[in-house]
Amino acid sequence: MTDFFLLKLLLAFVVGSSIVTLSTVAAEKFGSKVGGFIGGLPSTVAITLFFIGFVQTPQLASEATNIIPLVVGFNGLFLVTYAVLARRGFAMGFVGALSVWFFLSFLAVILDVQSFWFSFSVFLILLIGSYSFLEKKLRLRSGGKVEVRITPSQIAFRALFSGSIVTAGVYLSKVGGIIWGGILSPFPAVFISTLVITWKSRGVEFSRMITKPLLISGMVNTVVFAAAARYFYLLSGLVLGTILAYAISGISAYGTYVFIKAKMT
Repeated sequence: MTDFFLLKLLLAFVVGSSIVTLSTVAAEKFGSKVGGFIGGLPSTVAITLFFIGFVQTPQLASEATNIIPLVVGFNGLFLVTYAVLARRGFAMGFVGALSVWFFLSFLAVILDVQSFWFSFSVFLILLIGSYSFLEKKLRLRSGGKVEVRITPSQIAFRALFSGSIVTAGVYLSKVGGIIWGGILSPFPAVFISTLVITWKSRGVEFSRMITKPLLISGMVNTVVFAAAARYFYLLSGLVLGTILAYAISGISAYGTYVFIKAKMT
């Protein structure tokens, strides 16, 4: 089991660092819409659920999805809080957003939320509300591509930094058990890494711009994957269930990309 866990951490590092590095480079080269879309694709949630099922049972992995939509909804509030407070500086936005996420997640544990459909209902409310706030109230615009020279050392730093954050989230999901696995599998590690790296390279305003596409891609595609995995783990087993869940989330990913390209200002 120790070997399985080490493999889980290794995969978390590799996948997390690859996705975040790709999303931040894409954001700088092609604009915040593309970067936010890529950064929102399912990553840590897929790894965490797979290895809960691998080390324990697919049944437990399916049960761990009960609370995931609710926590993904909290990720939307994380991005909204950052976009609001970051106007006073990155540190203010980052600390405030993370504090809101941990408080709400801790509250969900205390309330012992076990209903997937309750979680999903709250998720829909938070998704619509968070996006509407960013779009209508804050009137955030998406950033266009910028001319930058990206060096190998910059890419290595981004991969190391983001991979470390993702791996830390996966580790905490292991030591906290199934309930905390469901809470921490959608931990906004990729969001955090993407915001930090885009802030350091392009400034706080660019990092605020990327919150809208991150919100749509990250919230929708993660919940679609979790819902599909919840069903297919029991019907088709762990490996095939994961493949089918990714296939379905791939369809939703295309839909969110079309929405981001067509609808976002």
